[in-house]
Amino acid sequence: MSDKPTYIYKLVPSTAAPPDPLPEVLPLSELDAKSGFIHFSTAPQVLNTLKWFFKDDSEVYVLRVNYDNVEKDIRWEDPKAEVCGPRGGEGMFPHLYNGPKLGKQEVESVRILEKSEAGWDEPVRKAEQEGWLVY
Repeated sequence: MSDKPTYIYKLVPSTAAPPDPLPEVLPLSELDAKSGFIHFSTAPQVLNTLKWFFKDDSEVYVLRVNYDNVEKDIRWEDPKAEVCGPRGGEGMFPHLYNGPKLGKQEVESVRILEKSEAGWDEPVRKAEQEGWLVY
């Protein structure tokens, strides 16, 4: 695995579905607004992010951002254990400090993941196999 990801991913609940076409600036989640930055996951981190933060959702929008386009505004930081407990083995998470702003200039593509009866593993594996969810 390369030290630098090709893409980073922003997960958005279906209740906050991004409009099509994407605007210049999407509304911030409550967590992002409170934090002052936008929380992202790398491809290997998406599954556990879904399991921790979207366990009650049946579908989630996944926004794919080309890392090179936002790299200058990314800080790699530890997840705060008080939110979801220790997340061993996942490493540092990419956080976007650019205002915060996320919209059509940053988002390369959007995909909807639908949770299967068995959970998030199957839809994530499918997105990986199709080459959409990649490090």
